[in-house]
Amino acid sequence: METNELLLSAYPLISLNIGKVRSGTYKGKETTSGIDKRKVDRALALGELGFEGDEQADLVHHGGVDKAVCVYSYDHYKHWEAKLDRSLEYGAFGENFTVAHMNESQVHIGDTFSIGTAVVQISQPRQPCWKLAMRWGLDELPLLVTTSGATGFYFRVLKQGEVKTGDELLPLQVHPHRITVEEANRVMHKDREDIDGLRKLLAVDALSASWVNTFSKRLERLVNE
Repeated sequence: METNELLLSAYPLISLNIGKVRSGTYKGKETTSGIDKRKVDRALALGELGFEGDEQADLVHHGGVDKAVCVYSYDHYKHWEAKLDRSLEYGAFGENFTVAHMNESQVHIGDTFSIGTAVVQISQPRQPCWKLAMRWGLDELPLLVTTSGATGFYFRVLKQGEVKTGDELLPLQVHPHRITVEEANRVMHKDREDIDGLRKLLAVDALSASWVNTFSKRLERLVNE
């Protein structure tokens, strides 16, 4: 099935998850994190900075307009359950949206969707951090997630509204550049000196500000070497 055919289908929101900032310990140090997200069965207001009642501890690297909603596909859960040797509940990766079939190879930076009464747009892949390791007690988990390509991604909010578990993500527009989340991950993490790939991603107007900054600096360094 071609990518454009996949985008004609709706993607079910299996679980809407939020969480408060909680205290924890990682490598012997006290810390805080909002990665412990739990399913919510009522409709929640979605604003430009995320869901009502949801919290992030590190507002430098998490949250903000380009990372208002974290999305992860339930299709990946079976693999990680085998790796962690345990069953996982929705929200296990700190995601707000646990979705079905909405994988990194099927959607593009800049694609837009309606859900509930809101409209959202893919802004960048997710970059897993040490807090995922802290939650599941596996130090190498962030690297494993990154190298697998099953990172998930973020939405920015184009229209505020209400969303609930069971709603569907309905495709509104495929970004004309058609650069998948998978391709963005490849250029960021694997083929870091792909000048053509960097230029193509920098031409995507919907790419998040932080990734634009990273890619711009990398491209400048490469062309001046």
